[in-house]
Formats: sequence, C-alpha cells, structure tokens
Amino acid sequence: MNSQEWFARATAVMPGGVNSPVRAFKAVGGTPPFIASASGAYLQTVEGRRLIDFISSWGAIIYGHADEAVVKAVTDAVVDGTSFGAPSPGEVEVAELITELVPSIEVVRLVNSGTEATMSAARLARGATGRDVIVKFEGCYHGHADAFLVQAGSGGATFGEPNSPGVPAGTVATTRVVTYNDLAAVEQALTPGDVACVIVEPVAGNMGVVPPAEGFLDGLRSLCDKHGALLIFDEVMTGFRVARGGAQERYGITPDLTCLGKIVAGGAAAAAYGGRADLMRLISPDGGVYQAGTLAGNPIAVAAGLATLRKLRVDDALYSDLERRGSHLQSRLEDALAEAGVLGCVQRVGAMLTVFFGVDTVENWEDAARLDTDAFAQYFQAALDGGVMLPPSAYEAMFLTASHTDEVIDRAADILVAAIHGLAS
Repeated sequence: MNSQEWFARATAVMPGGVNSPVRAFKAVGGTPPFIASASGAYLQTVEGRRLIDFISSWGAIIYGHADEAVVKAVTDAVVDGTSFGAPSPGEVEVAELITELVPSIEVVRLVNSGTEATMSAARLARGATGRDVIVKFEGCYHGHADAFLVQAGSGGATFGEPNSPGVPAGTVATTRVVTYNDLAAVEQALTPGDVACVIVEPVAGNMGVVPPAEGFLDGLRSLCDKHGALLIFDEVMTGFRVARGGAQERYGITPDLTCLGKIVAGGAAAAAYGGRADLMRLISPDGGVYQAGTLAGNPIAVAAGLATLRKLRVDDALYSDLERRGSHLQSRLEDALAEAGVLGCVQRVGAMLTVFFGVDTVENWEDAARLDTDAFAQYFQAALDGGVMLPPSAYEAMFLTASHTDEVIDRAADILVAAIHGLAS
C-alpha cells in the first residue's frame, strides 16, 4: 500500500490519522508520507523513496537513525524483558550519567515523556515553595499538561486562559504568561510574590528556533533568586543537543530544576527531571510530593539512553562537527534568501535551525505570529518533492545529527536553496 492508502486507513481509526497532531500535514497540505524504516540521515517511505530527514524524531535522534550502538543495546536488553516494575541496574547507571553530564542535576527521576517531566517539575516547585503560580512564556511549549495549555493575553504579565477545550479555566488560573526575552515582563509577573517557578525553554524551539537575548537567562536567574521562585529549564529539546551539558552549559546558567527528554533516551520513550538534591528529596518516597510511573525506567528505554549518553560522553568531535555543519547550512540558506530577494531569516543554535519567511528576525511569539505560513508551505512541498523531509510546520526546528555528513548537508542545501528560489518565481 502507498502512503495515501495508509493515511485513509489511519483516519478511520485515529484522530486526524495520526498520534501527534503536526504529523497530519494540516499546516502544509498534502498527505504525510508513511515511513517504513530509517537509517542514518535518511527516512524510507512505504513507496521506497529515500528522504533526507531533518525532523530527526523531533530532536530525539543525535547519532542518526538506527545507530549501531543503540540498536545493539536495545536488542540485547529486550531479550531479558521489556518491563520489570522493579529496580534494575541500568536505571542507576543512566541516572549516574545524567548527573555527571548535567552538573546542575544532583538527583534525578526517570519518567516516560517530556510532558510528564515538566508537569512533575512544576508540581515539585509548588510543593517546595508553598506557592501556586507558574510563570511561562508565550510561544514556549512544555507538553500538553493542562497547566501549560495556556493562551497568552496582552500586556507584560497576564493570567492565562485555556487554549484547548477540555482544560478547565480554574486549572490554568494560576498560570501567568509573559513575553519571551522580556525581563521587565518577568519582573512584573514575579512582583506579587506568589510565583512557585518560572519555566522556560532556554532556547525556544516551539515557535521556531529563538535564541535567548543577551542577558535574558542571567536575568531570569537573578529575578528568581530575588523573588524566591525556582527556575526550571525545559531542556527536553536542548538537552545534549546544543552542548553536551545542554543550554545551561552553553550559556553558563544554573537552573534549580531541569527537564530532559528526547536524546536522554536515545530516541526511545523516556524522559527525566532533576536538580538540586534538597528539592528532589521532596519527591516520594523521600518526601511528600507524589509522582509515579509504571514504565518509568523500563529497561529498553534505559538501554537506548545509556548507549547514546555513553557515546556522546567521550565524543569530542560531535558538537564541533554539528556546529560547523549547522553554520554551513545556515549560510547557504541565508545566501539563498538574499539572492532570491525573499524576505526571511535563518536562526540557529548549535544543531537546531529554523528558516522563517516574511520576517527579518524572531525574538518572541509576537514576531513569530507574523510569519508567512503560505510561503513556508510552498517551500516545504518543494523540499519534499526534492527529497528533503522538513518538520511540517513553520514554527518548528530542523535538527541535525551526526549522520548529516558534509556531503548530506550539501545535497540537502542544494534542494532547499532551489526551494527558496522557487518562492521568487
């Protein structure tokens, strides 16, 4: 069967035919290709097409698909059982590696998804401070827990309203939304003295790649200290991607709590949250803040995570190579925008990159809301026709992996440059 036939079957039994909304291609049009397999930097569709992949499982893949070390680790683990519901040595080893690689994490708890990590960290912050209010940033996504599904109002600091049916207004009444990269708005939100935590993507990746302005993360650390709130870095996306120790290493900031996902489990279904020991010891059974999970620390995900973290722990070339190749791709795309006379910009941090159309810079959600999404859809389809799979949304990041060699990057750049020139015709 081809992708259209699979999609028709899928829509009969799944909402939108997918298990995560953006995969349905609603923002770009057309039928999503169904993937039969993946290897290195490539996806292979059910029709047998090979596509250069920049989704990279939404950033969960750092060494390429079906990495030999990860495949062996998972294969070896699965024959011993898929889930124990009891402690196992691998859980201890992966926790030790996390605390070694991310120095701000002294104690860690493994969970099953990034959403679970962020909601658990927020609950811990509330339990630790005795306060109820959470401050988040417009355009930053922290999973689909009710407290984070908030639409920002106008002004520097507003209480949120749900932006999803099924989320009670009371649930988000204590979620306060402010503008990314705006320290004055954060100060205003913190001044009442009722804020448990500020949660932030240290590099925003869910409105496209938006780097922190100079002094922004430092300012958050200072403001949280001043007002007695905890600082939570949501590094589900940036952890082990923009640097070995994540964005906190890259920018030299120490959060109180950190949420990890994606790469931490080597592309398997697991995540983690951790931080200062005095805070993490408040989690049950050490303390009274409750959180549990049947499949948390399951041996298959732990094996994939261990194989990945052990590899990047000693891989001195990984991040310099990703930086160099990312910079090269960025330059090619920026030159293409200028040559074609197409209004747009390319923003990148390490191995995360976004091409924005219709604007010359994006510093916050207000900027991102002005994107030319029609131009992106045209660019996306031209790229796909040429053999490059991009994230099917104008508000997402491209992710490079170690398997995106110089040759692969140049081949992809040729296709993407042609797609940009196509917008000018």
